[in-house]
Amino acid sequence: MKFVLAPDSFKESMTAKEAAEAMEAGIKKVIPDVECVKVPMADGGEGTVQSLVDATNGEIIEVEVTGPRGKKTKAFFGILGDKSTAVIEMASASGIQLVTKEERNPLYTTTYGTGELIRAALDRGVKRIFIGIGGSATNDGGAGMVQALGARLLDEDGNELPFGGGALDKLHKIDLTNMDSRLKDVVVEVACDVTNPLTGENGASHVFGPQKGATPEMVEQLDRNLAHYAEVIRQQLNKDVEKVPGAGAAGGLGAGLMAFLNAELKRGVELVIKYTDLEEKVKGADFVFTGEGSVDSQTVFGKTPFGVASAAKKFNIPVIAFAGRIGDGVEVLYDKGIDSIVGILPGAVSLEEALQKGKENLERAAENIARILVIK
Repeated sequence: MKFVLAPDSFKESMTAKEAAEAMEAGIKKVIPDVECVKVPMADGGEGTVQSLVDATNGEIIEVEVTGPRGKKTKAFFGILGDKSTAVIEMASASGIQLVTKEERNPLYTTTYGTGELIRAALDRGVKRIFIGIGGSATNDGGAGMVQALGARLLDEDGNELPFGGGALDKLHKIDLTNMDSRLKDVVVEVACDVTNPLTGENGASHVFGPQKGATPEMVEQLDRNLAHYAEVIRQQLNKDVEKVPGAGAAGGLGAGLMAFLNAELKRGVELVIKYTDLEEKVKGADFVFTGEGSVDSQTVFGKTPFGVASAAKKFNIPVIAFAGRIGDGVEVLYDKGIDSIVGILPGAVSLEEALQKGKENLERAAENIARILVIK
């Protein structure tokens, strides 16, 4: 028998790789000679670098970058096993977790560190860059990112704009003369699961600004500034990114990546499926196991178990999803390729205990399902 084990991480309990190993251990208690193909998964958010590095035998690279408020911070990116693909989580360099509540102010926070990560990846000679853009502390439209890559964003007097979305209304000229020339030979793909445009009431500032520390007055200012930024990009680069779905992701970093790096925005789990070669790996499998910490009605909107099931169903392979928590509305998933959803908890336990014993619980659940599967 062949099982493909393609879980996401169980947040604060297990990495995706550890979850796949727990599944394998449980199955092998019942079917010792089974073939288990472990494919750690992610959906483009937190944990994507680790999962793809684990799935492809790549490596994690640590670098010092400029954090969201201009202070130096440690960040990381991954080089996949093919040595030519880098995976970056923008939150590693420019994430909201790097800024205290008191320091959160999107007028000043910058994506400069994300640009430094991209530059460090280029130093490794990569030809493809995958960027996950969730969890940002920023609202600068990717201005800091592009400054780190050599672009100059100038005001009327020819001075470089300072960090943050609060300065974008002063943008007068975009000078790409010294933009890193290596970018011309690199394909940039962006994991983006939100469809917000750059500006307007559904845009970056109005929807995400408040959680990054923006007051109602700041939200209006930031929205106007991003509209001006988009207009200058339209006039000087001949690119119209303002209303593109996903342009408003990560405080407008989606727009900046499209405008300056010719990036393509895609669903995160679809990119992970591509980079792990999951579809090829599930061919000929008897069963596919997937899962993550919580499975509920939102799982159908591009979460890992849904993506894995979509890949498996192309080959009519049964899919079983494991979860620490099964929420409301999971019935919709039974029409989307998931055949069974299994809770891994042995009974009523505290959250602390559930997280602590995640591997043990998942191994036991996988063993129990394997016992059912081999009943003649």
